Formats: sequence, C-alpha cells, structure tokens
Amino acid sequence: MSLAFLHAHDCSEPHSDAVWGVAWTAKDTAISISADGSVKQWSSIVGQPHPPNAAFPTPHTLAQVSLSVTPDGSKALYNSIEGLTSLWNLENGEVIGTFESFTKKTDESEPSWAVSIHPSGETYASTGASGNVLIHSAKPESFGERRTTLSSGRPKFGMACAYSPDGRRIAMSSETGQIYIFDVESSALSFTFTSHAMSVRSLAWSPDSNLLLSGSEDKRLVLHDVRSAPGAAVASFSGHTSWILSTDISPDGRLGLSGSADKSIKVWDIGARAAVSTIQDTGEVWSVSWRPKVPAVGSPGAFISGGEDGVVRWWRGAGSGGS
Repeated sequence: MSLAFLHAHDCSEPHSDAVWGVAWTAKDTAISISADGSVKQWSSIVGQPHPPNAAFPTPHTLAQVSLSVTPDGSKALYNSIEGLTSLWNLENGEVIGTFESFTKKTDESEPSWAVSIHPSGETYASTGASGNVLIHSAKPESFGERRTTLSSGRPKFGMACAYSPDGRRIAMSSETGQIYIFDVESSALSFTFTSHAMSVRSLAWSPDSNLLLSGSEDKRLVLHDVRSAPGAAVASFSGHTSWILSTDISPDGRLGLSGSADKSIKVWDIGARAAVSTIQDTGEVWSVSWRPKVPAVGSPGAFISGGEDGVVRWWRGAGSGGS
C-alpha cells in the first residue's frame, strides 16, 4: 500500500531561522517555535498568523527547543535552550507563566531541556542534564514550582519527555538511547527500554496510551508496548538515512510520522510495519505533527512540518481535502 500527501500551503511569514517544533492544535491552529527565539500561532486553513494582526509573545534572545500543547488547544508550553519555560494562553494571547529553571535555587535545580504538559493542564514535566524527570505546577499562580522528581537512576542527558494521553504515564528518553516509563500516580519507574543504540530525540504516544513510538539518531523508529512490564519493542521501522528528529502517531492510531535530518518526511503504516509515503523537503525536518482530528473514512488525514528553512508546511492526504 502507498499513500500520497499533497503540499497544501506554507505559513505566510517564515521564521528567520529553523523551526524546531510544531504542534497542530484541537482548534485547528498550528503553533511553531524557532531557533530565532520566537513562538507563533497560525491558521491551518490559510497559513496566516492567528488571530489576524496577533501580537505574539516577545521573541526570546535564544532558541526555543521544546513545545507541548494541551489536548483542548487552549495553552502552549515551550522551553528555550537555556531553560526558560513559558506558558502561553492561546485564547487571549497572554503569557500566563514563566519559570527560569536555570536559576540555581537549590542543589537539585537544573535547566530544563524538554517539556511536556499534562493533559489536564495542571502540571508539566521537564527533563535535562540529570537524566531525571521533574514535575512542576502549571497553574499560573505557582507556575514552575517543583512537585516531585522521578529518578531514572542513570545520569544521562534527557532528550525528550512526553505524558501519555491518559495522563497516567510519562516517557523520557536519553542521549544514550534508553527510554524510561514512569507511573505518574506512584512516581515509580515502571520499566526501561534499551531499543536504540544512539540518542532518542523524539517520543510519541498512541491515542489509547498503550504504544510509544521513538525516533533516534540511529536512523530507526521503534514501537513499544507499555501495557505489561517489562514492556516490549514490538516493531522497528527503517528507511531514513540520517538522524530521526521528530515522530508522531495519527489520531486513529494507524499511521506513524517521522521527520529526519536526511531532509525527508515518512509516513508509516503501523500495522503493516512499512513506509507508505516519503516526501522530500528542502532541509532537515525538525518537527512533524498530525492534525488531531480523526480523519474521515478512507482519508489518511493531514499533518504539518517545520524545518531548517524556517517554514511551517501543511500537507494533506490526496483526495482528503485535509479532513
């Protein structure tokens, strides 16, 4: 089986540097963060800034490296390269929380690298140099306050972290290829995957929270089943010729998506364990994100990508009209 995806449109005003993160929200807007320090919101229909004439948050002096959006599309959490974490209310345009994780307040303080907001919007997770996951308050009045620490037991740099859609687990990946699964309620480490030989840069959960897709510098994606300890790697996907920088799983759980330093985007049939579409881009593809709406029967859906040229691009399945 093969699928065709058509280039629908680009954002009207490219970032001045690489786009390092994108997220398609439940309200059909797209959020992008960039190495130029900016964060923007776009209309997914036409690629224009949203709302029109919007005043986006003031660009940071350093790059934005991590992005996470609440399931209802109301808030975006983003983090800069030195560890300034911010919470943006997408409905009124206000930044309602900032936290300087790089400020040395205690011996346990550490700069955040990757962040993920809980589906409830009440807390967020971060990871960085210690190789642990820190849980913080995401409430505006106490934003950034530490709630608990989840220890991996291995002091290797945390590259990515992601709450499961049901909010019961957190996955964290390291620079040496390990993936750790934590139970949120007990704060315990449930199990560790050793499926990759190199740094794991991206993690994506299936909609039912049972499967986790990881993308690595070893050029592979691996699908893991987290339903029973010690868990299992159920499939490996190969085809990229350089680092995999971003992954996502479609809202119906059928298709995987990956962006790579080989300047390509691949769509994968998870059931068939095979690539069903390859799109060549102009540069490294740093981030990909499916439209969160379950597509119509017979449609593969739509997604966005962001890459080295600073452009956010919209793609739709041929004949789907983006549905």
